[in-house]
Amino acid sequence: MESGMELERNGAYPQPIHPGLTRIGWIGVGVMGAAMAARLCTAGYSVSVYARTPSKAEHLRSVGAHFVPSPSDASRGADVVFTMVGHPSDVRETLLHPATGALAGLPPGGVAVDCTSSDPTLAREIEAAAAAKGCWTVDAPVSGGDVGARDGTLAILAGGNEGVVRWLSPLFEKLGTVTWMGPAGSGQSSKIANQIAISGTILGLSEAMVFAERAGLDVPLFLDAVRGGAAGSRALEIFGKRMTMRDFAPGGFAEYVVKDLGMGLRRGGESEGKEEAVKDVVLPGTALCQQLYLAMVANGDGKMGSHGLITVIERLDGKQP
Repeated sequence: MESGMELERNGAYPQPIHPGLTRIGWIGVGVMGAAMAARLCTAGYSVSVYARTPSKAEHLRSVGAHFVPSPSDASRGADVVFTMVGHPSDVRETLLHPATGALAGLPPGGVAVDCTSSDPTLAREIEAAAAAKGCWTVDAPVSGGDVGARDGTLAILAGGNEGVVRWLSPLFEKLGTVTWMGPAGSGQSSKIANQIAISGTILGLSEAMVFAERAGLDVPLFLDAVRGGAAGSRALEIFGKRMTMRDFAPGGFAEYVVKDLGMGLRRGGESEGKEEAVKDVVLPGTALCQQLYLAMVANGDGKMGSHGLITVIERLDGKQP
């Protein structure tokens, strides 16, 4: 049990994190963000939420969250503010806007944690802006989809100061398992690499299922038969049944995969001091996957989950939705 002295409030980092004292700001309540914010609320933390459309996350009020009118209001008085928005442009606006951005309201010593899949270069820019006002930042994109967000089993890929990442562990533990990947931007580069891996896996799974159906196999039986072998994967466990049931509800939007793979193709998820080496990386599978996800968006399915990629393979095979 912490002593009263240890729990005495005196700024944020490095004071101990505790549900009775640590105040949280949360910005972004989509499929992932709402579930993650709810886990912190139910753990006993005071959470101030900003949402562009509060009605979409009204259920958060029932677990103790209260809504505020701007990102800066969410961070004002907070010890830690989380962002979970859509695109790098949203991250920039949400964190760096001089009047309404979260950094404008975050007190000295506060920590901004960006869980959005975003740009490594932008993560370093945000770190510099935060440092100029005596704050800290961690880029901490996540993997695990809506199931991981709901169950608190996300893989959290953190870039920034290692000590700050360790300090945040009581919060990260409510969301999943965190790994410190290196300095600012490393979390984002790791997420890009993660997206390259998972998109290729979903493509392989999609093609296997289309082939199995064409061969006259019982597709659910096939998936069950191979799940314990080398073809088994976390993607199969999360998405296989959904794909057979035509359940394409999003954990992450297909259009976001286009964004993430695009960052990989443009920069290879470059890290500081390695830009030239990264520019020479050839990613043919990533380029193909992005083209297929672009086709999915062109078909009007950009708001489907990433596992909806099978619909593109089916169309190419002549099957109409």
